[in-house]
Amino acid sequence: MKQPVNKYYVRSRISEKVFRGLIRAFAMDLTATNAAVLSGLSVRRVNDIYLKLRHRIAQHCEAQNPFRGEIEMDESYFGPRRVKGKRGRGASGKTIVFGIFKREGCVYTEIVPDASKHSLLKAIRGRVDPGSVIHTDGWRGYDGLVDVGLTPFPNLDPVDMRESPRP
Repeated sequence: MKQPVNKYYVRSRISEKVFRGLIRAFAMDLTATNAAVLSGLSVRRVNDIYLKLRHRIAQHCEAQNPFRGEIEMDESYFGPRRVKGKRGRGASGKTIVFGIFKREGCVYTEIVPDASKHSLLKAIRGRVDPGSVIHTDGWRGYDGLVDVGLTPFPNLDPVDMRESPRP
């Protein structure tokens, strides 16, 4: 009996139904072992499909670069709510996440070791079109944007910079 053709994965012996199930498992962040048990495929085959999905996602993300138009850049600290000791930028035990947000949709985030000029420029380089309008919070780490050929416009309005109230 001839298997139905899989329009998403050409020349595969996996039915479209099973392949869609693998994509759901991938989206739910299931391991290849768990997805293999659910789909009835080998772990090696599921790992191969997961790798191909990751490559396609990376290709799609790279096609979105560089960001053009009006762009916002900011870094944020994530971690435990309250840690004894320093607060703000000097707090220990927090993970620093740098983000580039293109107005009307696209977002790029990266975990950086610190909020220094060197780390931020490393995350920005090649991801932003030189003709873009860049809005920042005025942090000194963004001073190096001029060296790369970008022009930041610090948004220093205190109304925009205040933190949202905590629940």
